[in-house]
Amino acid sequence: MITRVGPETGITPFFTDDHRACDEAWAIVESFLDDEDEDGSREAFRAFDRITRRHLDLEEQILFPAFEEVTGATSGPTYMMRFEHDRMRGLLDQMAQAKDLTTLANLGDTLLMFTQQHNVKEEGFLYPLSDRALRNDWESLVPRIAERIAS
Repeated sequence: MITRVGPETGITPFFTDDHRACDEAWAIVESFLDDEDEDGSREAFRAFDRITRRHLDLEEQILFPAFEEVTGATSGPTYMMRFEHDRMRGLLDQMAQAKDLTTLANLGDTLLMFTQQHNVKEEGFLYPLSDRALRNDWESLVPRIAERIAS
């Protein structure tokens, strides 16, 4: 489930693949929820929470600052994506505190719907824009991303 990163990967393929890894992690949670497996659901949620927060961190700590530095655009798409990330973290926090599986599933449905809309914006606009803006910088970002994935 860990996304591979290398100089040959590129921003759009790497981050889109990482979105799919988060989707796969949520599908595992849903399978445990469908089976009404409390322990499995909670454990799978913790794994989903980790990979999702890691993805948000990769964008906010590495991709967005690099994009902003090259383009000078700090109040554009990255500003909106950070705002949406905060909303996602809020939902993840609520999910972690859910007292029952029904609440966890309902909050998960809300997060999934919101995330799908968010990902369309990143994959269709921000990542391709970043590929163009950072085409000469991607190779220098790879080690930083790889280090965060490994930790």
